[in-house]
Amino acid sequence: MKPIDPHAVQRVIDKLKNQDLFLHLEMTTGAYASHFDSSKFTASTFLKNGVVRFAEGSIAGGGPAFRVGLKTDTGWVYSEGLTHWEGEDEDTLLMAGFDGEGKLVVGLQLGRKPF
Repeated sequence: MKPIDPHAVQRVIDKLKNQDLFLHLEMTTGAYASHFDSSKFTASTFLKNGVVRFAEGSIAGGGPAFRVGLKTDTGWVYSEGLTHWEGEDEDTLLMAGFDGEGKLVVGLQLGRKPF
């Protein structure tokens, strides 16, 4: 993965809009952190292969962390803290956010095939 280039990511988002896509979305503050330190608050979210269709999508932020919003017919998909990406094949967009220790904090994937 490489650091996000917002212009390149926006081009891929634009090519993926208005079609049924598989969505993988996850966020964690360290699901197992409380095992090592009981004072740590843990939270996580995980969705794999949900189907989404968005009419508008955009990436915003000044870096190194960015946010992506996808406007659907009935609401929004939103992810913040994204730092890295892959997706130059334009069939799949993979974005991830890593903390200062290099640990995954947030992930957002869109693709035409299930993950």
